[in-house]
Amino acid sequence: MDDQFYRMKRLPPYVIAEVNGMRHAARRAGKDIIDLGMGNPDQPPPQHVIDKLCEVAQKPDAHGYSQSRGIPGLRRAQAKYYERRFGVDLDPESEVVVTMGSKEGLASLANAITAPGDVVLAPNPSYPIHTFGFIIAGATIRAVPTTPDENYWRALENAMNFTVPRPSVLVVNYPSNPTAEVVDLAFYERLVEWARDNSVWVLSDLAYSELYFDGNPTPSIMQVKGAKDVAIEFTSMSKTYSMAGWRMGFAVGNKQLIAAMTRVKSYLDYGAFTPIQAAACAAINGPQDIVESNRLLYHKRRDVMVEAFGRAGWDIPPPPASMFAWAPLPPALKHMGSLEFSKQLLTEAEVAVAPGVGYGEEGEGFVRIAMVENEQRLRQAARNIKRWFGSLGINSGN
Repeated sequence: MDDQFYRMKRLPPYVIAEVNGMRHAARRAGKDIIDLGMGNPDQPPPQHVIDKLCEVAQKPDAHGYSQSRGIPGLRRAQAKYYERRFGVDLDPESEVVVTMGSKEGLASLANAITAPGDVVLAPNPSYPIHTFGFIIAGATIRAVPTTPDENYWRALENAMNFTVPRPSVLVVNYPSNPTAEVVDLAFYERLVEWARDNSVWVLSDLAYSELYFDGNPTPSIMQVKGAKDVAIEFTSMSKTYSMAGWRMGFAVGNKQLIAAMTRVKSYLDYGAFTPIQAAACAAINGPQDIVESNRLLYHKRRDVMVEAFGRAGWDIPPPPASMFAWAPLPPALKHMGSLEFSKQLLTEAEVAVAPGVGYGEEGEGFVRIAMVENEQRLRQAARNIKRWFGSLGINSGN
């Protein structure tokens, strides 16, 4: 009966949910599934953050409604983070808002700035909220490539020249989820100039800002002169501080966009639980050991996974950032397509991954692998995969 509702008609079945359902069923049946599907960190937050949560939760006055846009101390902490990490000055009163994770922030902004029929440029493949947040709000999506090469810029120009009405918003996400691709500051400089020339808002999702490898820190669009005129940027504490379930994120940048988003949020929520916001302050302002240790953790897992899967017969390009690898299907199994491959990988090798087609049609031929299991489990996954490949007559040298 869902198809009688307007917005339900605009939402196709969630492809990744099909594999998730199979994973849950397999675990209920007692199978030891190695879950590399969902990007759910397996490490806890720092102890001092948990301690702060417990401390503030003991206060009798900490359990009422909080502030929708975030408590002042947390907005100031985020402004200090941008100054420390990127050399960017932000006004915590007008250029920072706290969100319940970057996903909620993107959805709230989409509702704030989108009118039915608006055209939004979004990458394909992309994390689903980058497109469906706007589809739910009534927009039409025009896809642009995710890979930031010259084809990307040609696609932007074609979109502006041949789309009616002209696009008003562009979503970017680097390091990319799902592809793990990255950009340099020169890319953002060119993007800000393009956005100003074409009167387009830029929404940058920087959720994986601190999960970079090989000594190459990820830049922020806010480092570009004039970025605040056209852009807003989302960050998250989920991966940086292993606080995914806490639902803590931020939006910073253009005052007009921040104000619109804050106004919508004021109608929809009362903000995150105050003790969680206080603990988030402790994370950002306190010792940053976990940031480096998480970066090293995922870096080592990446190297183990690439090496072990390669020996099993599945060559995977090492991602330069994020907690994901964007893996092309093994050539001998490419005919399956990403969904069927993911199903058989789960059934036959007891390894769960996310089918690339779930991130857009351009994701076909790939799967997303989340590096959320320890090194021993990654090696076990590789052994299971090698055994499955062998049963199909695919040798590790193929």
